[in-house]
Amino acid sequence: MNAYTRSLALFVVAIATVALSGCSYNQFVSQEEAVKAQWAQVQNQLQRRSDLIPNLVETVKGYAAHEEGVFKEIAESRSKLAGATTPADQIAAANQQSAALSRLLVIVENYPTLKANEQFNRLTDELSGTENRISVERMRYNERVQEYNTSRRQFPGVVTAKIFSFKDYPLFEAPPEAKQVPKVNFNKP
Repeated sequence: MNAYTRSLALFVVAIATVALSGCSYNQFVSQEEAVKAQWAQVQNQLQRRSDLIPNLVETVKGYAAHEEGVFKEIAESRSKLAGATTPADQIAAANQQSAALSRLLVIVENYPTLKANEQFNRLTDELSGTENRISVERMRYNERVQEYNTSRRQFPGVVTAKIFSFKDYPLFEAPPEAKQVPKVNFNKP
């Protein structure tokens, strides 16, 4: 193979790489925008939950003063969520809030007097609905992230991703404490 043929072959490979990168680039842009839009939906549902919680907490406080620790955790987690600036911080704060709310729902199931209160039942239904909405939006977010991250790691996308610095997006995963069944104890120490 002479120098001319070698140069021509390198030129053809370079042109093919640029062409393949262009297709991958557009795909990454579309997928990245889908991830961002889906993350906005997660934030929308998290905000809905944060707006609902103060009303729920105030209602429950009147009936279950002995469970003040749970309400404090809910308030703290809401503050952390409001102050979170990155997706990773928002995921951690939302997971903390989910854990506190799951403990609250266990308390409700084990405390019949609270179930009899009509307003509390309405707010509990709202909270359950909100948790379901958040769960659906988290799932959709994770699907978008999985599609994007997979494309980013496949050839020729891996080349384009490195050239244009497309970053990985984190999945919204359950915190380790979600594996623990919440325990409710009405006996004070």
